[in-house]
Amino acid sequence: MQYARLGTSELEVSRIGMGTGGWMWDRMDESEAAYALHRAIDLGINLIDTAPLYGFGRAEEIIGKALVESRNRNRVVIATKAGLEWDARRRIWWCNASRERILEEIGQSLRRLRTDWIDLYQIHWPDPETPIEETAETLLSLYEKGVIRAVGVSNFRPEQMEAWRKVAPLHANQLQLNLFRQHFLETAFRHCRRHDIGTLAWGTLASGLLTGKFSADTSFPENDARRYDPMFQGERFRQYLAATEELKKAAAERGRTVTQLAVRWTLQQPGVTVALWGARRPDHLDEVPGVFGWSLSHQDFARIDDILRKTVTKPLPPPPADFRPPLPFGAGEIEKVISRK
Repeated sequence: MQYARLGTSELEVSRIGMGTGGWMWDRMDESEAAYALHRAIDLGINLIDTAPLYGFGRAEEIIGKALVESRNRNRVVIATKAGLEWDARRRIWWCNASRERILEEIGQSLRRLRTDWIDLYQIHWPDPETPIEETAETLLSLYEKGVIRAVGVSNFRPEQMEAWRKVAPLHANQLQLNLFRQHFLETAFRHCRRHDIGTLAWGTLASGLLTGKFSADTSFPENDARRYDPMFQGERFRQYLAATEELKKAAAERGRTVTQLAVRWTLQQPGVTVALWGARRPDHLDEVPGVFGWSLSHQDFARIDDILRKTVTKPLPPPPADFRPPLPFGAGEIEKVISRK
């Protein structure tokens, strides 16, 4: 495992972090999820990324219980989030990064995680109705009190980061990045690199597409986000599958899997500190060691670019500035995600 300093914080983090967002959609076996966490730690992964929204608090509870039982709290960097509110019955969420909401959320997260502090506290999505200054001041106060060790945001664009930095330190930004979704590389990632802001790349495996385990016949259940994701629909899905097959061949020539190639590609992008790797079972982490001990050459990058150019002729466009991903609870319930109740 490789490690890096997260921005200007004092946190040393593994360059692969364990993502727990998948725990939101499926019926999780708690013991298996805990075993996955222990497996990650055994592999040298010390950053665990979660959020209150994942399972409406269940992911945090599983992590907290597992860390207490294994006495591993001091070995991990817990990264969780704030700034969202939800209605579990109606299965919708909306942004609320007000001071009142954040102070309420951090108390709940500390309780669920069974800890006295949070290592990296992130605003989950920009809240268009709360001034960035109010949110930044709130996290600054928590940082100065030692309740959080580092200040982070997620999905913030350069102008939003700059508004934040006028009020409070900004140690990290969590942004979407994978071989099929590179839209932030020349904007937000470049900005982070220029200003020494650490980054966590989410969606590294494109919701599983870059594991190479899907085919044109794959279908997803009603409660799976991919059922409604345009990346997994029609001709575009077939193009991404074709790209993955070609990437598999390129990876095999290096003695690697397409998953390892995809994560290696992400880690070698300028400005990337951590690539998040979603895992719900211990075996989902078996390929982690094969990401290290080698690197992609200029020729490899050129070949990957050529594969994408030839196979993906209708890529998804960059998301709009006000994009919020819907929750996957059924088409009738996710047609519109409200930004505020």
